[in-house]
Amino acid sequence: MVRLHVKRGDESQFLLEAAGSARLAQLAPLAARVYNGRLKVHRLCSEMEELAEHGVFLPYNMQGLTDEQIEELKLKDEWAEKCVPSGGSVFKKDEMGRRNGHAPNEKMQQVIKKTIEEAKALISKKQVQANVCVNMEMVKDALDQLRGAVMIVYPMGLPPHDPIRMEFEDKEDLSGTHKGQGAPGREPLISHEEQKQMMLYYYRKQEELKKLEEDDDDSFLNAEWADNHALKRQFHGVKDIKWGPR
Repeated sequence: MVRLHVKRGDESQFLLEAAGSARLAQLAPLAARVYNGRLKVHRLCSEMEELAEHGVFLPYNMQGLTDEQIEELKLKDEWAEKCVPSGGSVFKKDEMGRRNGHAPNEKMQQVIKKTIEEAKALISKKQVQANVCVNMEMVKDALDQLRGAVMIVYPMGLPPHDPIRMEFEDKEDLSGTHKGQGAPGREPLISHEEQKQMMLYYYRKQEELKKLEEDDDDSFLNAEWADNHALKRQFHGVKDIKWGPR
């Protein structure tokens, strides 16, 4: 058996054990699977920290909006009453406007946070210092621990649009990055502010068009809200993944 030291640039990532007779064509896909698996664990841990603090993910059309805007647009989170944490919830507003603010109670928060620590430790870069190799079984174990914690805290499950559920179902959105080259940016393709303005624009346009049918008035064309907004795309990623004999 040989032991490979996988790095990104000069930064250690993990140790990988393989048969001495293994060819490069066999080792590269194996290293990539472990590397991608570790990224998946870290993405889940990041989102689960937010889950513990602020509850489940809001529908995309409600994210970043104020209560007044939600009321004006007549929006409703249909998953809020379905996805309630065990033992009830405590309200802690998500200032980023991504999650509904109905966080698990302190006991259930600790279940999530403790599991996150254990999962991170399994695939940590510190395993290199401890001379411990990381393999797909360890990655799978970390993922199973995280999945189990979510099932304990949210026995009714998470909304289908929640990035945590999407990760577990392998439906995660990896746009904005190359798989295996870094965690994807979680911002939408348009900013929250642009999203709000666009939603309000189309809603008000619809309302004004209704008025037109009643009074045949085209003065709305000069309304301030009639300006379009440019979309902003943000791309994130890392490169230069290197690996070689330790």
